[in-house]
Amino acid sequence: MEKSDNRKKVMLGLKLPTDPRWVNIVEKNIEEILSDHAWCEQKAASTAISLIVTFPEYTELVQEMTALVEEEMSHFKMVHDKIVERGYSLGRDRRDYYVVNLTKFFPKGGSRTDQLVHRLLYAALIEARSCERFRLLSEQLSDKKLAGFYRKLMISEAGHYKMFLGFARKYGDRKVVDRKWDELLEYEAGLMKDLGKEETIHG
Repeated sequence: MEKSDNRKKVMLGLKLPTDPRWVNIVEKNIEEILSDHAWCEQKAASTAISLIVTFPEYTELVQEMTALVEEEMSHFKMVHDKIVERGYSLGRDRRDYYVVNLTKFFPKGGSRTDQLVHRLLYAALIEARSCERFRLLSEQLSDKKLAGFYRKLMISEAGHYKMFLGFARKYGDRKVVDRKWDELLEYEAGLMKDLGKEETIHG
């Protein structure tokens, strides 16, 4: 089992795994995690739309982002349906400390290509961390129905991570992009040392 977990961690490239005890925090407030998750899906759709608006000349990217918007909003509906099924209502959006601080890593400005690559790398890492969190939920939630739900979403998030990273490597210089990716992973690991204490997807 340990070898399998290690392979999954390597696949995602993450330098620091989430403390498994985070799931215990989540289980004490399923309503909160579902609400936060729904907003994460909505923000993922907004990110895809923003990439279309900002970089319309990248035809393949626009095509993929168009499909992603539809998929992420379908995920939003799936999570919202879970909220309604359990007699909850969608809570207000909360500031995502993880994303806010992650996106401070690369300097502002630079060439148009740099800006695109940086945004793609941020998106790839957010998807990778979400995938890792979904894997934990799928394996450790006592609610097996909800665990199964997160397993399906985990597979989808892994595909998104690969797509964003692939585009970054396609549009930027591969060696430079890989160096930036590794540096971003190290920075993210530092952020994660202070997280894993809240019933939010990235908290």
